[in-house]
Amino acid sequence: MSAVCRSLLRASVRPVPGFVSVNSRLCSSTASSASTKPTQEQQKVKTSIQRPAPSTSHDWIGPPNRLSNMRPIVYRAPDRETQLEKRLRTLRQETEDWNHDFWTKQNVTFSQEKESFIASQLRAKGLSRRDEQGRNRSLDSEEMAVFYKNFLDTNRTRHANYNKEWYRRNFTITFLMARVTLQNMWNNLSPANGGKKNDPTAT
Repeated sequence: MSAVCRSLLRASVRPVPGFVSVNSRLCSSTASSASTKPTQEQQKVKTSIQRPAPSTSHDWIGPPNRLSNMRPIVYRAPDRETQLEKRLRTLRQETEDWNHDFWTKQNVTFSQEKESFIASQLRAKGLSRRDEQGRNRSLDSEEMAVFYKNFLDTNRTRHANYNKEWYRRNFTITFLMARVTLQNMWNNLSPANGGKKNDPTAT
């Protein structure tokens, strides 16, 4: 039971700011450490303290956020961006931010409820949170399996709604990507355009 719960939990709680300019989608390797008990300020949902403006030539990618565990991305806005390309970029950016917000709230809630569960179980045993050496006491895997199962059951509807919205967004993004690709192919092949991109206002 505990192994199954841990496996399901990894699928429901995603793993943990400066940005780097990338031409080949490489990322900075400087990752900050995760906090087990976020402060009130840490619990506020934010994508980055300093978010750069979109570049015309490359994406901006930062190191993993310590609350959402996701790398923040700012997608490039190419010169002479068409309305269709802008629509695609905007949806991709909104989806990145939506994902960040969801997993920040989810991970903070998970950490808080886990800490509360451990403390309550230790109190029931007449134990304090820390041992004589000042180290945090923990529960065994069978005891934690109860928490994992309860957390998954409590958040089942929330996870289901997230998955539905995630698939809806990805379907739309894929559809828009196909339209942008076809538009660019047509512009490159059309003799009337001379291989030039259409007016940026084209949809």
